[in-house]
This record gives sequence, structure tokens and C-alpha cells, in this order.
Amino acid sequence: MNEVVPIKNLINKIIFLRGHKVMLDSDLAELYGVETKRLLEQVKRNIDRFPADFLYQLTEKEFTHLRSQFATSKRGGRRYPPYAFTEQGIAMLSSVLHSERAIKVNITIMRAFVKLRELLLSNKDLNRKMQEMEAKYDKQFRIVFEVLQQLMEMPDKPRKKIGFKGLQS
Repeated sequence: MNEVVPIKNLINKIIFLRGHKVMLDSDLAELYGVETKRLLEQVKRNIDRFPADFLYQLTEKEFTHLRSQFATSKRGGRRYPPYAFTEQGIAMLSSVLHSERAIKVNITIMRAFVKLRELLLSNKDLNRKMQEMEAKYDKQFRIVFEVLQQLMEMPDKPRKKIGFKGLQS
């Protein structure tokens, strides 16, 4: 596939915030090859296309936590918390950004969200299988422990001494 950005790189830019998979405005601007300021200008000109479940601004607390996770400096950089775009918000960006690059990047981003969803579903299946195996093996180990407990409770029989009986003086 002739993708502008590899899906692996995009998946790393998708974060979980407020229970949603989102991408930050600065990451999207970088992918689209525009300044964050210009991206947000287009969004604000078409704000009616971006309801609260498509786009929201991070709180100061979320922004500080995010900044500490990525170890970025407090000096320089952003002066305000970034905006987070949900999957639907990113899809809506294609209606306000009309460059050829924006279209290609949007297609790749949508594929990344699908891939991430598939990974999460496969992890749920894996987790479920692990729990089933644990339950199954817990029962088997319980039987082993019960047998060991019975063996430990058996009375000790006097044992024959083993060894060389030499001449005793």
C-alpha cells in the first residue's frame, strides 16, 4: 500500500483519554503537514461539524498529566491545553481539510483506528482464554494439592535403617 504515514507510527499517536481513543491536534497537524494553529483555524471556522463527542479540549490537569508522561518542558511549546479529536472528529476533518495529503492521511488514520480496534478485540479474546485456562488448571492443581495434603497427613511408619553394619567394638 502506498501510505503517506506507516500505520505503526499512527497507532503510537493514538491515546486513551476520557474513555475514548483520540489523537491530539498537534499530532494531527504534523501528519497533515500544517501548523497546529492552521488546523484549529479550519476547525473553528466549521465548529458546527465538531460536537463535543468529536472534539474536546483537555483540562489543565489532563494536560499537565500528559506533559509529565511525555516529559516535555513547561517552558516553551504550548500555552494552552491541546484539543483531542475522537475517531469521528478525525473523519470529520476530511470535510474541512481538502488537500490531497489530508485525504491520504485521513484514510491511513482510519485504517490505524481499525487496526487498533482489532488488536484490542484480540487481546480481549486472549484475556478470556487465559482466564479459562487458569480456572481449568486451578481445579487440576487443587486436586494435586489435596493429594499432597493427604500424603503429608499419613502417619510416619518406622523405617528400616539402611547402610553398612560394620564391626562394632
